[in-house]
Amino acid sequence: MPKALKLSLLAISVLLIVFVFLGGFLPGGVRAGSDSSAYQQMEVYSEVLQYIQNDYVVTPNIPDVTTGALHGLLEGLDPDSGYLTAAEFKLYQSREGESKAQIGVHISKRYGYATVVSVVPGSPADHAGIVDGDVIEEIGSQSTRVMPLQLIQMSLDGQPGSTVHFSVIEPTSATPDAMTLTRSMADYPALHVEEYENSSILYLKPYDLSQNRVDDMLTKLRQVQTAGKQKVLLDLRDVTGGSMNSAVELANAFLKSGTIATLEGQTYPKQTWTADPKNFVTSAPLMVLVNHGTSGPAEIVAAALKENNRAQLVGDRTFGAGSVQKQIPLPDGAMLFLSVAKYHAPDGEAIQDKAVTPNVMVAANNSFGLQPPAAGPITKPTAPGPSKGTPAPPAAAQPDGQLNKALELLKQDKAA
Repeated sequence: MPKALKLSLLAISVLLIVFVFLGGFLPGGVRAGSDSSAYQQMEVYSEVLQYIQNDYVVTPNIPDVTTGALHGLLEGLDPDSGYLTAAEFKLYQSREGESKAQIGVHISKRYGYATVVSVVPGSPADHAGIVDGDVIEEIGSQSTRVMPLQLIQMSLDGQPGSTVHFSVIEPTSATPDAMTLTRSMADYPALHVEEYENSSILYLKPYDLSQNRVDDMLTKLRQVQTAGKQKVLLDLRDVTGGSMNSAVELANAFLKSGTIATLEGQTYPKQTWTADPKNFVTSAPLMVLVNHGTSGPAEIVAAALKENNRAQLVGDRTFGAGSVQKQIPLPDGAMLFLSVAKYHAPDGEAIQDKAVTPNVMVAANNSFGLQPPAAGPITKPTAPGPSKGTPAPPAAAQPDGQLNKALELLKQDKAA
C-alpha cells in the first residue's frame, strides 16, 4: 500500500474518532465549551496510531485498527452502546423485520463478553443446561469480545429449525463447552399462580412483563383486593422481557402515590412516571423475589416498590439494565448505537449503574425458572448435568431458600 494512502487512512481514522467522540455526527456538531481533555486524548490516539503505522511488527490494517478502537470506545460507555461497520449494518438491516427463532437466552455484555442474563423456561438453552451468568465466548468462530451487543443478538437469532454453534463458559469454570442448538420459537410459560399457607399467600410468577401477562396479574390482584385476606408474593426472578408501560402499570397496581421511575440523559428530555391513584389495585401485604436474572422492566417494578416502602425485596442483587439507544448513521454507511438516556429508580440512582439491592439478601442455591410445587417444603431441581448440552441426570431436590425466606417473612407480617 502506498505510504500516502496509509497516511490518508490514518488521518481519516483519527477524524472519525474525533467526530464520534465529540459529537461531530450529532445534531449541532461539536458543542462549544467541550472539555479540552477530549482533544488531548485525540492527540494521544493519533500518536499511538502513528507508532502502529510505522513500528508495528507487520504493516497493520488501519481500517481494522480503527474498527477495533470504535468497538472499544462504545463498549467502554455501557453494554448497550455499539458500533457496526457498513457491512455489519447492511446485514443487520437485512435481518430486521424477519420472523426470528431463538435459543431462549437474554444477553448483555459483561466483562467484555456476551453474558446470559436469563433463560426462557422450556427453551433450547434451558434444556441444554445454560443458566444465568454463563458466558458465551464464541458464536461460530468469532469471539464475542469483539462483537457489539447488536451483532451478538443478531447472530444468535435465525430461522426456525436452523442451528447455531457457540461455546459457553460457566462462571466457575475456565473450560468452554462447545454447543450446537436448534433455534425455535420459544414462548414464555403462562402466568404461574400458586397459593400457600392455606391460601393466605398468593404467589405470582409472570416469567415476563408483556402487556398480556400484566393484565393476567391485575385480574388476580383485583380478586385479592376484593377478598381482603390474601398476601402477595411476586416472583420477579429471571424476569427480563416486557415493556416500560407494562412495568409502570404493574408497579402502579400496588402504589397509590409516589414516583415509579424517571428517564433522563445529557440532552434527552426528562420523563417521570408517577403512580396514578386511579390505577391502584391492592394494598395487600407484598413481598418481591429478585435475583441476578431480574432485568429491565422487572427492575423498574422492584425498585419502585422498594423505594416507596411498599414491599420488601428478597434474594440477590438484580442484573442492572435500562437505557434508551439512538441510532446515528455515519458517512461510510456504518451505524452508531448510542445510549442517550437511562432509567432511574425513585431514589435517583441509574438502574443500569447500580442495579437493585434487596432488603433481605439470600444467595441462590439452585437454578430458577421452574414452577414451584403446590405444597410442602419449597424445593427445586439442582442445575443439570456435569457438562453443557448433555442430558441431565435425575434432579435432586434442594430447598429454594429465597422463596422459603419470603414466605417466612410474609407469615410473620414482615412485608413493607
